[in-house]
Amino acid sequence: MTNKNPQDIVKQMMEKDAFSQWLGIEVIEVQLARAVIKMRVRNDMVNGFGICHGGVTFAFADSAFAFASNTYGNIAVSIENSISYPAAVLVDDELTATAVQKSNSKTLAVYDVEVRNHNNQVVALFRGMVYKTKKQH
Repeated sequence: MTNKNPQDIVKQMMEKDAFSQWLGIEVIEVQLARAVIKMRVRNDMVNGFGICHGGVTFAFADSAFAFASNTYGNIAVSIENSISYPAAVLVDDELTATAVQKSNSKTLAVYDVEVRNHNNQVVALFRGMVYKTKKQH
């Protein structure tokens, strides 16, 4: 484990993450094995049906997952993900993603990410697994 604190690690990750910056992600909270982020859905994020593209919602949840899973100090990389979309996401929705660790071993960890809109409605449920490398941040 590195001597960097979780907040510094996520700040460093965000500074280098052009895609999360393009999404307009704001980091709200970072703790060991946990991250909370927000973003607002823009017009350029919707599909032909006028709802937020599933890939945008996936990427948003994936960013929360990446931040939470890297808080231990070693670089953790995604090896498996899944998502479900129980409700539509619309333009101007403010989304909050909360990523929390569910299991942790020497080399693997599993995280759940819940995405809610500004009405506190669950709009996506994401699960991801990371491989924990020996390389430090």
